[in-house]
Amino acid sequence: MSVLYCLNPNCKQPQNTVKDRHCKCCGSNILLKKRYVAIKKIGQGGFGVTFLAVDLRNKNSYCVIKQLLTNNLDEDTAQTALQLFEREAKTLAKIKHPQIPKLLNYFQDQKQFYLIQEFILGRDLEREVQKKAPFPEVLAKNFLKEILPILDYIHSQKVIHRDIKPANILRRKEDKKLILIDFGAVKDEVNTQIMRSNPQTAFTEISVGTMGFAPPEQLAMRPVYASDIYALGATCIFLLTGKTPKELCDARTGELRWEKFADVSSKFAAVLNKMLDLDLKKRYSSARQVIEALEIAPYQDQLKDAMAKRTTKIDDNDSSEPTTSSGLNLEAGIRKRQQRINKFSLQSKDILNSPLPKSTSMNLTANKVIRLYSQGYRNFSQQNLSQMNFESEKLSKASFSHGKLIGVNLEKSNLYRANFYNANLAQANLRDAYLRRAELYRANLKSADLQGANLTKANLISATLKDANLCGANLTDAKVDEQELKEAKTNWQTIYPNGKRKWW
Repeated sequence: MSVLYCLNPNCKQPQNTVKDRHCKCCGSNILLKKRYVAIKKIGQGGFGVTFLAVDLRNKNSYCVIKQLLTNNLDEDTAQTALQLFEREAKTLAKIKHPQIPKLLNYFQDQKQFYLIQEFILGRDLEREVQKKAPFPEVLAKNFLKEILPILDYIHSQKVIHRDIKPANILRRKEDKKLILIDFGAVKDEVNTQIMRSNPQTAFTEISVGTMGFAPPEQLAMRPVYASDIYALGATCIFLLTGKTPKELCDARTGELRWEKFADVSSKFAAVLNKMLDLDLKKRYSSARQVIEALEIAPYQDQLKDAMAKRTTKIDDNDSSEPTTSSGLNLEAGIRKRQQRINKFSLQSKDILNSPLPKSTSMNLTANKVIRLYSQGYRNFSQQNLSQMNFESEKLSKASFSHGKLIGVNLEKSNLYRANFYNANLAQANLRDAYLRRAELYRANLKSADLQGANLTKANLISATLKDANLCGANLTDAKVDEQELKEAKTNWQTIYPNGKRKWW
């Protein structure tokens, strides 16, 4: 802590030393409310300024100061803005969620209004994509499945976030959980009033969310819960493509043309496009609807086939004769059949969509996994499959995320699009395995044998490759950290991500 900031918005030289108690330039008190000192400016917009700060009364803990700037407003509008700001701050203070920063305090001081929030150490998703690479489909789905319940909670508290975008979602350093920050609810209420009071105010001075991520109704100052759904969809598109909505926007229609820049399944694309529908009547109206769509989408084809077979069986075995002139038997027969079909489809959905309970890991054998796979199970997440033998088996599109697969034998196995996200594959035998488009993000491959493995277009970002044997492996178009790749064993037969047998 070598610099302290003066919080007077009109101060021309706000930086001071730690020894100063009053600003050298304007004479303002450096200490806010006799407890907070701003030590670093971390953001500024039309809404105000954000500082990293220290709370001297709370064991010198870090916090965030958000200052509403009203110095450019006339007196009546500024007073209205302050009243609205306080009202909305009280609403945000009611939000209690482990993945939303706590609102610690709010108050007015020297005609300025302040929010004091919990400080979260982490990197936002905008920088994460820029530093590493766009997300594959499986990580984009994981992102949505983690964020949507948070959004569902916010909406249940009658709050619209209004500024969802990659820069407002942090990955917390300590546990890698996603944290939703910087609610726009306060500033939008204020700006709506300012717009009404000052119709001639330049549009560029009014913050209504972030251009490209905000849908039309929000830009027209009429946000609804579905506005957050649109912004979340646009955020997901950025994560998948690395391109901003502005880069993808069709100037004629206003729609985002993104699909050619991302490799995703048609069903996932359909969910995203419904999130991004410009027509409010066609867009998902709640986070819960999107959650349900994501749970069903990957299994629609399997359910359709299963239901068709089941329907045929029901028809063959049904002895009812719906022939009365009243039509009552016909209606009852149809209703009965539909109930049977619905019951079967729900059971099929549960079987295909649910991971095996962790307790089953004690009873799992290689033969049982193979049998379950043949019956349609694909989700073996969080299971302990260490030392098991799956040589030459077909396990394509199966999920082993967060699993323990130490020393597992997957030699010559078909693992096309298999999901090993955050799985422990240390010392695993993956020699000559078919791992095209496999998801190995954050997987531990220390000392794993990947000789001759086909890893084309696989995602190895943040994977541990120390002492992994990649001699003769094909890494064409694979996503991999260059530094991690240097930790692995390679030879003249290794094909690197550039498609050549040399890295350079």
